[in-house]
Amino acid sequence: MHELSIASSIVESVLEFAESPPPKKVLKVILQIGELTCVESEQLGFCYTAIIKETPIEDSVVEIEKIEAEVVCSHCDYLGPPKYWDEAIAGMRIATLQCPQCGKTTEATKGHECTIRTIRYVEQ
Repeated sequence: MHELSIASSIVESVLEFAESPPPKKVLKVILQIGELTCVESEQLGFCYTAIIKETPIEDSVVEIEKIEAEVVCSHCDYLGPPKYWDEAIAGMRIATLQCPQCGKTTEATKGHECTIRTIRYVEQ
């Protein structure tokens, strides 16, 4: 469950921000999570909420924006959504790096994001 370690890193960063002068009350943390990171948004949100209890940011909420994957093919110049493996055992669609147009290998241009986009706060 790498969502717990990701949430821990996010909370550390947000706490550091909140405690830097002038002190701030954090209201909302907006994250961007790329489709190719394989991070489960619900689990990440749950971990964030569990970790912030009894901290200066315990009243904050987390909002997660999903960034769709995008690939580029150097063989046919395709740029767009990746080909998906719909028959995966997990029962969910899995993005691949196979070009949906020509079938050759592509490179991801979007979808690897795992960042804090915005911290909404008020100064105390």
